Amino acid sequence: MQTNPTYSSLVAVGDSFTEGMSDLLPDGTYRGWADVLAGRMAARTPGFRYANLAVRGKLIGQIVDEQVEVAAAMKADVITLVGGLNDTLRPKCDMGRVRGLLTEAAERLAPSCERLVLMRSPGRQGPVLERFRPRMEELFACVDDLASKHGAVVVDLYGAPSLADPRLWDVDRLHLTAEGHRRVAEAVWQALGYEPEDPEWRTPPPATAQPGWVSRRAADVSFARRHLLPWIGRRLTGRSSGDGRPAKRPELVPYEDLARPAADAEPA
Repeated sequence: MQTNPTYSSLVAVGDSFTEGMSDLLPDGTYRGWADVLAGRMAARTPGFRYANLAVRGKLIGQIVDEQVEVAAAMKADVITLVGGLNDTLRPKCDMGRVRGLLTEAAERLAPSCERLVLMRSPGRQGPVLERFRPRMEELFACVDDLASKHGAVVVDLYGAPSLADPRLWDVDRLHLTAEGHRRVAEAVWQALGYEPEDPEWRTPPPATAQPGWVSRRAADVSFARRHLLPWIGRRLTGRSSGDGRPAKRPELVPYEDLARPAADAEPA
């Protein structure tokens, strides 16, 4: 990998993780690791261009149908592709189909860019991770195979202790906090060959006192009411939080020209 490279453009492809939930800004929009990364890259390269095609709630089939060809046509220096994790959380998930679609996406994107970036997505410690761990690891094995075949960069967030720490996850237990997104941006930054700004991004925050049993149960009840039940309701009715929502930053334009999207803060 080139050290301190000069990339002139970045296109991000994916779902809510790449859109930036839950790195909420004061105006109600989301920032996220891809925006942070683009800002750093733009500071190194005048005229740097950036697009973020990610939309919350998207399954890998939707990412392939709606984002991949658009991204490939942009001919960016760097394309990041993260998808399939939403599929693994569905009760009826055809992992063969997920692997096939992710393979299709990588095969269409790799020839169109100088550097394709794939990820082993982070997983929050807890019962949800343990339940779906076999599917996730099957997905990540596919990611590793695709990287080997296409010369892509793999950013291993799944193996980072810091990103398994519940304190780096939002109250919805599905999305990273602003600090979590900052660490992801640092991980991708380093994987692309830039000089580290935070060599310790894998290290969890200092230990803090654990909340008591009553506080934990109250948090569980709040989580179920505000996030889990609405999520289940959308699954049962075939709806998605991304239905009708446009891409976050749909055009590859100079970073400094980008306006904030008018998206609200509706959770995935």
